[in-house]
Amino acid sequence: MKKRLLGSIMVLTLAGSLFVGCSKNELKESDVIKIGGIAPLTGKVATYGQSVKDAVLLAEEEINNKGGINGKKVKVVYEDDQAEQNAAINAFNKLVDDEKVVAILGPVTSGATLAVAPKATQNKIPLLTPTATEPNITKIGGDFVFRGCYVDSFQGSTMAKFAAKDLEKKTAAILYNIGSDYSKGIAESFKKDFEAQGGKVLELLSYNNGDKDFNAQLTKVKTANPDVLFLPDYFDVAALAAKQARELGVKSQFLGVDGWDAEDLYNIAGDAIKGGLFINHYFQGDPAKEVQDFVTAYKGKYNKEPDALAALGYDAAKTLFKAIEDAKSADGDKIREALTKIQITGVTGKQSFGEDRTAVKGAVILKVEGEKRSLVKKINP
Repeated sequence: MKKRLLGSIMVLTLAGSLFVGCSKNELKESDVIKIGGIAPLTGKVATYGQSVKDAVLLAEEEINNKGGINGKKVKVVYEDDQAEQNAAINAFNKLVDDEKVVAILGPVTSGATLAVAPKATQNKIPLLTPTATEPNITKIGGDFVFRGCYVDSFQGSTMAKFAAKDLEKKTAAILYNIGSDYSKGIAESFKKDFEAQGGKVLELLSYNNGDKDFNAQLTKVKTANPDVLFLPDYFDVAALAAKQARELGVKSQFLGVDGWDAEDLYNIAGDAIKGGLFINHYFQGDPAKEVQDFVTAYKGKYNKEPDALAALGYDAAKTLFKAIEDAKSADGDKIREALTKIQITGVTGKQSFGEDRTAVKGAVILKVEGEKRSLVKKINP
């Protein structure tokens, strides 16, 4: 009898301790604001995704060291989309359905963002892409989709005006990826605005995704001998094209876009790309306190220089954290409303959102000086 009574007491005690344990876990979970992150952490543009993730996690660490948001810790949970649409959709579903995130930072690339943007509005989950530049993302995505950077058409237009006015160039050739909305959109806006400035596009040449030999197109460029050759694509392709162009004897000034911003641009192209000019979101050597504080913190944590993708990721994280703080809630509608009113000064400049929920901000023109860059011009919004 005593043994049975002792056994019953032990069972009840154990059951009670399990319930207490559940309560503690629930309490801990309620003290965390969970945010989803979507980025290409593997694949050919993994360098972009890793830069954004590193910067976001730096921002997470900084805000948690200061007490979090409204007394709650922040936890950013990342999923890899490999810069592919189906993988991005799977990542979104997992973050929303399984992780129960209150908002999403990402995706990084335009194609992946276009795939998940409508789902954000359908689920009333605020989504802030730090870096996706395709112009229609916020229109297709709906009211819960925000963009922390300028759009493709801005890049093409700005580089066209820079070539015509600042460089005083009269003729151009364009070599672009017909299979990429990013590359194609920038090429089209460059052509339109360069010609509007009185310039002439002598050659408009294309290639397909995965192409590595551009000699046929570049032979036409050499014959046309334009003042500038515009290469609106990611660093790996632009570097190959620039290298092959110089090997063929093309003398044109190379112009590029934010996709050039990667250490491997020079590693692949070598001296062929030296002197190339490209538009970007920020300059690491900017003396502004926000920039230098970020560069110092990032280098201290990761022992490498932060590229533009890192700067945009950091600013996007800070912007979303501030919106959640202002909303005083993890409710999607309230966070979305707070984002529409946000005004902050970040690493990439002053940030607010226009009517289409795209960030209103400027840009910089940088020159490739081997592995380093130098500032050529600052463009204010």
